[in-house]
Amino acid sequence: MTDLEKILVTIPKKPIPIIDSKFSLDVYTPLDLSVSNTSLEHHNITTPAGCQEYIDTVLAASKAKVAYGGYLEQRNLYSNTPSFNSASDFVRNIHLGLDVWAPIGTLIVTPIDGKVHSFKNNTTPGDYGPTIILEHSVNNEVFYTLYGHLSISSIEELYTGKEFKQGEILAEMGAPEINVNYAPHLHFQIIKDLQGNFGDYPGVSSKADVEYYSKNCPNPNLLLSIGV
Repeated sequence: MTDLEKILVTIPKKPIPIIDSKFSLDVYTPLDLSVSNTSLEHHNITTPAGCQEYIDTVLAASKAKVAYGGYLEQRNLYSNTPSFNSASDFVRNIHLGLDVWAPIGTLIVTPIDGKVHSFKNNTTPGDYGPTIILEHSVNNEVFYTLYGHLSISSIEELYTGKEFKQGEILAEMGAPEINVNYAPHLHFQIIKDLQGNFGDYPGVSSKADVEYYSKNCPNPNLLLSIGV
């Protein structure tokens, strides 16, 4: 267990909301978008409509309203995006964050106290669209959380250093035409070392790099405890 993971597990272990409280945890259901899920053979999840179609079937079957999951999940979701497939030996398809899939405009709340480190609209196909990175310090351990696939309005009045308390509204989920062509969701990622990045950080890894990234980006559910 890394030093950051040890810090995360010391935070009180009750579920920490990260979206609008109108979605209680009893309407959440796990979502499997991995390459091993044979149900995905009948859905083109590389398009927002196809991905949403599959998500809706999972929500309906579970009588749920919110889907979540995806940490270290190997996915075909990115197979049609050139930036994820630039070289045959460097295909990036292992997801480094936790996704929360909910309707466009769903409010995102701050899981723990933090301040704005940086923000940016990452418009390259396959990236995050509007993105916020918060800086946190717990027991003298500094780390960061990234929130991707937001609305434009989420970053319009931000400034570096702006403080957010746990439970405060931080942002809202963006539409596919804003979030760079994904079904509406939040990408939430914990990062120890930003490696000089500003308003962006890789959210998907290749197999060759996953050992490093899995240590630098621990499981977000160590903090959130959703479904635990």
